[in-house]
Amino acid sequence: MKHHAAPATVSSRRRQLIQLGAGATVLGALGAPQVHAQAAPKVRIGYWPIAAGLPFYAAIELGYFKEAGLDVEPLKFAGAQQVMEAVLSNRADGTANGTGSANIAIGEIAQPGTFKIFCSNPSNVKNVLDEVIVPVASPAKVMADLKGKRVASGPGIQNVTLAKTILERGGATGATVVELPIGQHVAALAAGQVDGAYTLEPTGTIGRLNGTTRVLEAGVIARYVLGDPMAPWFGGSASLSSDFIKKNPEAAKKFVAAYGKGVTYVRTKATEARQYLKGYTPIEGALTGEVPLAAYTMYNEFTPADVAHFQKFFDLFSEKGIFSSRLMVETMLYKG
Repeated sequence: MKHHAAPATVSSRRRQLIQLGAGATVLGALGAPQVHAQAAPKVRIGYWPIAAGLPFYAAIELGYFKEAGLDVEPLKFAGAQQVMEAVLSNRADGTANGTGSANIAIGEIAQPGTFKIFCSNPSNVKNVLDEVIVPVASPAKVMADLKGKRVASGPGIQNVTLAKTILERGGATGATVVELPIGQHVAALAAGQVDGAYTLEPTGTIGRLNGTTRVLEAGVIARYVLGDPMAPWFGGSASLSSDFIKKNPEAAKKFVAAYGKGVTYVRTKATEARQYLKGYTPIEGALTGEVPLAAYTMYNEFTPADVAHFQKFFDLFSEKGIFSSRLMVETMLYKG
């Protein structure tokens, strides 16, 4: 009997060891995702250096994202189109305010379901982002005075389409639109390379303060595209990719909430907030106090009238054949 007991003990021990080993493997497999879930995913957000991105810049500098346990990496691009393309190619997880809404829409048409807009920056004649500027000594008094002239616009299809539309509707027939990086607009006007520029803040402020350019007309999209100088033009938007939201639902909620804190800070402490334009835009020091600021609308603040104005803006691109099909704004809004 004793002779037979030993192998049984050995084999039972072996079974126990195997079971323990398997258990450890299972525990290891179970443990891995738990550890992974606790580690905050890196959130890569593309932006281009204009004043409208201020809530994002402020949220980074004030530590709102870090407080939420997020590792946010700001990625600077020369134009809104590159920001959108970075999201499409998974080199960025979202866009900061100021990224052209129509650029985002083009990406959405190319890959439906990719972009979810959680904050937009409406501007008009009061909350100025968009403007046409001319050299300080230009004889131009109204938009129609740019007939047959060379007018710069920022790079990308949104800027070029809007520049052409406002010139045409403002009576500046025969004007030629020249794509130029936004940071070169003031220098190009000062050097006489162009006669005017459809541009975005802080460009107009920089040119005015250094004495080389002046604003011919501000809030031009509200007036010439939406038909009302006070209408909200939702020209730029902050968004997250659906892929990021799906893979990191909790991180996405935390990111949107922390970004919202940045929006609240800009709304309630605009004077203090302006300092965060430094390092992210070409404007620094005392000049930051001069820049007009866009307004901001979070995803849960859109009214039916806001959505209608936003849709009218998108519809211009459908009418011009830039969008291959009509895109409904409602389908792109983040739902929380």
